[in-house]
Order: sequence, then C-alpha cells, then structure tokens
Amino acid sequence: MRQLLEKREISSVELIRSHLESIEKKNKTLNVFININERCLEEAKKSDLKYSKGEYGKLEGIPVAIKDNICTVDQPTTCASRILKGYMSPFDAHVIERLRQEGAILIGKTNMDEFAFGSSTENSAFGPTLNPFDTQRVSGGSSGGSAAAVASHMAPGALGSDTGGSIRQPASFCGVVGLKPSYGRVSRYGLVAFGSSLDQIGPFARNVMDASLILKVIAGYDERDSTCCNYPVFEYDKELEKPINKNEMRIGVPEEYFGQGLSEEIRERINSILNTLAEEGFHVEKISLPHTHYGIATYYIISTAEASTNLARFDGVKFGYRSENSKTIFDLYTNSRGEGFGTEAKRRIMLGTFVLSSGYYEAYYLKAQKVRALIMNDFENAFKSVDFIITPTTPETAFRLGEKALNPLTMYLSDVFTVNANLAGIPSINLPIGFSSGKLPMGMQILSPAFREEGLLRFAYYIEHILTKE
Repeated sequence: MRQLLEKREISSVELIRSHLESIEKKNKTLNVFININERCLEEAKKSDLKYSKGEYGKLEGIPVAIKDNICTVDQPTTCASRILKGYMSPFDAHVIERLRQEGAILIGKTNMDEFAFGSSTENSAFGPTLNPFDTQRVSGGSSGGSAAAVASHMAPGALGSDTGGSIRQPASFCGVVGLKPSYGRVSRYGLVAFGSSLDQIGPFARNVMDASLILKVIAGYDERDSTCCNYPVFEYDKELEKPINKNEMRIGVPEEYFGQGLSEEIRERINSILNTLAEEGFHVEKISLPHTHYGIATYYIISTAEASTNLARFDGVKFGYRSENSKTIFDLYTNSRGEGFGTEAKRRIMLGTFVLSSGYYEAYYLKAQKVRALIMNDFENAFKSVDFIITPTTPETAFRLGEKALNPLTMYLSDVFTVNANLAGIPSINLPIGFSSGKLPMGMQILSPAFREEGLLRFAYYIEHILTKE
C-alpha cells in the first residue's frame, strides 16, 4: 500500500474509503470496531497532499486499527467496559503519538475483553467479536478485535496489548502475524494498565514485513514510562533481508510444550516445519524449560494482583461511570464498581485482592514472584545454547462461542503456551502456519532473547517464505 501511495497509483482517500466500505459491510456481523474515526477521510486528504509534496511519514495515509485500551484524544477509550463508557482521554498514548507523527490514520478502536481480562473477547460490554473464518467461533483475546480487523481486511495493521498472550493467541486464532515485543521495548504510557510488570503493546499484520514496519514506528525510549528501556531501535524492515547463517543457527524445541492437550494437527504441522528447517541446515534440538508447568498459576497470581491494584482507580469519583443510587461515599464506591465492572473483571479483582491480603501474601504472591524468577532463569539458560525457541502458540484452534465461558479455569488454559514469555519479558511472535482440517487457522510461536526483535523478525520472515513456497 505504501509503495502504491508513493508511486501515486492510488490515493490515501481511496485507500481509506475502501477500508471504510469493508468495515460497513463486515462489522455488523463480526463486531470488530467499537468506534470509527469520523475524520479519517479528512486526514487522508492531508496525507495525499504530503505525498504530492514528497514530504510523508513511514506509514503516511495508511489505516491502522487501535485496541480500545490505548488512549486517544479524539476517540473514546473504554476498555470495552461499562465503567469507562464514553470516556475521552485528555492525552494520546506514546504509540499513538508515534503513529500520528509517521502519518498513519487511526481508522477506529477495536473490541476487546473488558480491561484485557480474557482469551476470547466474550468479556466485552459490547458483545463478542466473531472469528472471520467461522462466525460460530471466538476471535481469541483479549485483542480479538484487532486480530479480526486485520484478518477480515478491515485494516492492514493494528495495535494490541499483550499481558499473557493477548496479541499472539488471537493472532493464531485469526491467522495473522502478532508480535509481543520485549518488556520495555515499546512505551506503555497511555496504555490502560492490566498487569504493569507484564503488559506490552505490539502490532498485528498480515505478514512479517508489515509487522516490522509498525514496530519500527512505535518502538523506542519514552521518559514518561519508567519501565521503557533506552536501547537502540533497528530499521526492522531492512533487517529482514539480511542473510541468515543456517549452519550456525540453533533452534530449541521444548518438550514441555508438546505434551498432553496439544491438538494433533498443530503438533504435526509444527513438526513438519521443524523437519524442513533441519533439512535446510538449521540445528534443531530438543531442550527443556523445566518450570513451564508453573507458568499459568504464576501468571494468574501476579497478573490479578497487579490488576486489582490498577483497577482501584475506577471508583466513580474522578472519571468514568458513576452510580446515581448512592447516598454515602461507601455506597458510591461499591455501587459504581458493582454496576460498572463485568463478571470477569470482578473475579480478577477479588482474586488479586485475595493473593495480596494479609496472611496470604507470602503463600501466593511472594511465592509466585520466586517461581517467576525460575521461569526467567529457564529461558536464560536455554538461550545460552540456542538462538530461538519454537513452540505452538495455542493448544487448539479457535473454540466455539460460549464453549469455555462458564469454566474460567478452562479459559485460562488457552494461554498456557504464551504466558511464560510475558513472565520472562522476552519477545515472541505468532506466525500463521496454515489451516486445520476444519479450515481454521493454526499458529506457531517463535521466541528469542530480550531485545533481539531484529533477529526474531528475520527468522520469522525466513520461515514465512518457506511456507509460501509450499
């Protein structure tokens, strides 16, 4: 699209109009967008003017969809929750500032699980987002709207947030590329916090090149986020074409990720790709990440603890929903939160408050932090002998609507292969690897050491080319 715009073979107005038509045609069925930017055609005209002058940004005139927990001054930021219905942020998130600087047009805000609590986008005050490949199935979560927007051609790229798999899991279910950068690679300023030590913003795209272009724009140091690291940002798209020394590259395959519960079709497909890589000259070897099985329990203790703390600010006083049926300040707090939060949000607030409470802090939260250190050490030790790790992204393809809604523990296990990357703070990417016999997308996850996104993207790009030749 960028090349066509540069050559003036299409205009940004035409590009935006075609995507708006796609949204109008598909959104009523799929429920992807919560809000559409009413000024995007006016912004497209300005982009066309910049192209005519030869002064344009890296994403000039190209539509990008935004997950609804990333603050924007000109569109509501609701986190798909009743408690923030109609909330207008007084500032743009850092990633939004970067996108605007490079000329991207924010076409709209996408649906999500309320406050990013979920793996299916069923926990939304706006109703679920449906899977573009089968409307009887979920799109994944919590960034299901962004994944479905890209998969259904309502937007060529999108931003999501990933706390325990919320980019990679829906990317796998919807058959698109989804990248979770290293913790600290992209500023979290303006991201409504879920788990502050786990959250990271990242891109969705239909191929690795597009994901690398978006990452190049949003990555980099921001002094407003104390956890943002001041490390060099690469020209990620240009890094993709650099040669790979196959004979010296080692690929780790952790046995803990290929046990019970994994779909046989996903297992066979990934094994086929690993065999192809071995034939190409890569060293493919089995490794062990011994504390993998503790990941889900550790994640759901730490993330809920941080969530209960972060969501304490939604009290009906400063902003957001306020209950009208309150006579005392205590009533105001309890009624506003009781009426404003959905079931899953309440569950996680109560879980988090419990594990932080007196008498249970050491037994749960402190122990979880110690296990997190062991999981981080597993990856550090593994990356001493291998360059990348390959695993499934999800245990299965997209499940049916309502199938896991009544059993939260079953739903939580949807993230069993993704949470450890967040606990360790390392980057990982979902790569689409084809379709199941049921014609549903399957995904493969690739992980690398922290702040090695350029190598991770290059390797994913190489595998993507192998897959396109099949």
